[in-house]
Amino acid sequence: MASVLTPEIRDGKELMNKVPQITAFFWIIKVLCTTVGETAADFLNIGLNLGLVITAIVSSVILLVSLIFQIRTRKYVAGIYWWTVTVISIVGTLITDLMTDQLVIPLSISTIGFAIVLVVVFIVWYLKEKSLSIHRINTVKREIFYWLAILFTFALGTASGDLLSETINLGYPLTVALFAAAICLVALAHFAFKLDVIWSFWIAYILTRPLGASIGDFLSQPNNGGLGFGYVITSYIFLATILGVVIFLSITKIDEINIRKKKELS
Repeated sequence: MASVLTPEIRDGKELMNKVPQITAFFWIIKVLCTTVGETAADFLNIGLNLGLVITAIVSSVILLVSLIFQIRTRKYVAGIYWWTVTVISIVGTLITDLMTDQLVIPLSISTIGFAIVLVVVFIVWYLKEKSLSIHRINTVKREIFYWLAILFTFALGTASGDLLSETINLGYPLTVALFAAAICLVALAHFAFKLDVIWSFWIAYILTRPLGASIGDFLSQPNNGGLGFGYVITSYIFLATILGVVIFLSITKIDEINIRKKKELS
């Protein structure tokens, strides 16, 4: 039986699946990265006084370099992959902030706009590759679609989270609770009612972005029900936690074990 992890041949070398297995560690680091995306963007913009435009340019260049390294690897490498997720989270936040603060586009409009763009990315991806499965990210084309989807989930998540917590004025604690409840409903739909695994993954992935962003705002901001710890302390805490988990994964290879087993059994 053909494996879903059938490698691509690039320059005579096998290219394996480029993303980690979906375990508890995946979701933990994902939420941590989205939180850092929110607080680190504020740190660079306000704390270092770079301004939104300069911060966006610098972050975009770093993201481009990170993606080049990520795409050039032949397999999933925890450090490179999660660094790229963290940077793309920052860029996604900055895109929304630029649209809101510089272009004065209402969050309701940007939320709808990002949702439409994300749907278009998914449609084109499916039409080209006949699948949205992350277990088949083993070609450059699929990886480009994957990272485009990730970028717009981050931008959408930032816009929707800010829309609820700030524009609609629900506050950060209630916004965190709402998105956490929505993720629980997706998990229930998947495990109890057999919601398709691909749909379950992407819906949960989209929802974890505003969850993480709202957690970041809740911890760092002094208004809208926030605890006011500040973006510097919050960023350092979450970055240190991400680093610790990534080092653990790099040593234990826990998020690669299933890949190897599937390859052996296929």
